[in-house]
Formats: sequence, C-alpha cells, structure tokens
Amino acid sequence: MSFLQQAEQSPDTERMFDADTKALGYLPNFTRLFAHSPAAYLAWQQLNRAVRAEMELRRYELATLAAARALKSSYCGLAHGKILRDKFFDASTVAAIASDHGSAGLSAQEVAVVNFAGKVATDASSVIEADITDLRSHGLDDTEIFRVILAVGARCFFSTVLSAAGAVPDPHYNESLDAELRQALRFGG
Repeated sequence: MSFLQQAEQSPDTERMFDADTKALGYLPNFTRLFAHSPAAYLAWQQLNRAVRAEMELRRYELATLAAARALKSSYCGLAHGKILRDKFFDASTVAAIASDHGSAGLSAQEVAVVNFAGKVATDASSVIEADITDLRSHGLDDTEIFRVILAVGARCFFSTVLSAAGAVPDPHYNESLDAELRQALRFGG
C-alpha cells in the first residue's frame, strides 16, 4: 500500500473507511494512508470539495491531470484520467491529453489552462503576468484563473503526500482502464 505501516484503527479511521468504501465501492489506498491523520484527511476533503464546487468539472479535471503529470503522480494521473475518460473523452483522447495535450483536440482555452496548470505545478514562482494575460485572452476571468490555481495547489498537496509516502495506485485502475491508457497515465511516482 505505501512505505508506511498501516495506521492503528480507531473510531475516526473506521468512519473514514466506511464512508470511502460506501462512496467508491472499494477502500482506496490513499484513505488507508490518511488514516495516520484523519483530521488532515477531513480538511483535505473539505478543501477539495470547495475547489471543485466552484469550477466546471471538465476544467478541474484537465487542470488536475496537468498537475499530476507535472508532479509525476501516477496515482492522481490514473484517478483523474479515468474521470476524464468516464465523463468527457474516449480513452485514446485521454491518452493523447496525457502525453501531448496540444495535439489532443482540446479547445485553445483548454490547452492554455493545461499549459498554465502544468507551469504552476512545476514551478509556481515562474508564473508571470504574461501567463495570466494569456489566460485572459482565452476568455478566463480572474476568478476562473484563481480557481485553476487553487485546483493545482490542492493537487500539489495531495500528490506530494501520496508520492512521498509511496502510496500505490489502487488495483481498481488495472480493472477499469485499458493497458494503453494506464501506461499513458503512469507519470512516474
């Protein structure tokens, strides 16, 4: 599951496990990992819900996949690639987005968002005003731009925690994604 030993069971961890199993149909490895800090997991869930609630789901998922790729997070790449495949694109398009989003048939606005999200995840201090101006020229207002930044910042936290702890992607992805798409979404860690 990860480099860390399984956390001790408690009423809080049992509630976490029950809630995620009920919601997802299986117990994710990330839930087991966050059993080491149920309060942090709850805070993460609240933050992530707040970020997602204020964005179009497609934009959120594209920005999240771009961040996962930049952070070399296979776990998050598989999870969010699956959502993109299930809700917005076919498998070959998601694989193309994962490897070369500029030629994957995305709109110019979506390509700009993915470019920006990758830059924020890779080196947020390298973002300059021209990057923001570029997003504005593609029709995003400042609130929408800020929401992309929030989505990437939240993904940086989650992906970093999973990668540093050695969390292994759930077997569920082997069953629910074809081999070609799994390979495209495995970014490293």
